[in-house]
Amino acid sequence: MHELIDLSQEIFSGMPVHKVLPEVTIIMHSSHEEWEGIADSPHISPSVNKLEFSEHTGTHVDALSHMSRQNRGQSIETMPLFMFYTEGICLNFSQKGLRELIEPTDLEAACMKDGLEIKNGDTVLLYTDHYRKHYPGKEWANGPGISAEAAKWLGNKGISAFGVETMAPGVSGVSNKEVHRICGELGFTHYENLINLHLLIGRGRFRFIGLPLKIRGGTGSPVRAVAVFEE
Repeated sequence: MHELIDLSQEIFSGMPVHKVLPEVTIIMHSSHEEWEGIADSPHISPSVNKLEFSEHTGTHVDALSHMSRQNRGQSIETMPLFMFYTEGICLNFSQKGLRELIEPTDLEAACMKDGLEIKNGDTVLLYTDHYRKHYPGKEWANGPGISAEAAKWLGNKGISAFGVETMAPGVSGVSNKEVHRICGELGFTHYENLINLHLLIGRGRFRFIGLPLKIRGGTGSPVRAVAVFEE
């Protein structure tokens, strides 16, 4: 038996998105009643919806091509599937406040506290409790994030990816742009807008799955991220 924990946000019209991204709009394209030629039904139910949003909406993963001009051609459909199907661990940084940086010493201390080791190919999830505290309020865009040095530290561990609850992996205007660049330079990626990370704390290693859509030339993709525990 397996226990699956959903780590993904819902996608819906008007949901919070990063300030540089287009708004999310989901509208009914056609209805069951239209298909069946029913003109006077008191209830209309969608048979097909039309979705309008960016590749970086909700819980999503960045392609290496998103990181910088130097990573052109490394779009989402070119990245190997093993990067999105890995072993994982979740580290506890719930003590971090708004716009506070997570440094290499914090990563080392969190691993030591829970007796966890970052292994080659892992996905490392960073729990800050920012989602439960601030989504979708006025401080949602001001979460903690990793520093450039922490990004280098993680990359040098040979990880496939790391993941955060916030809408950016670094702190906007402080480390975020540099964190993206380092990911591309060292060949690993990151997930944003994860949820339910509190359910992973203290439980050790798990299987992480965050498969992207196969978007030709995609700079990222929404994912249905899950953590799988074997019972």
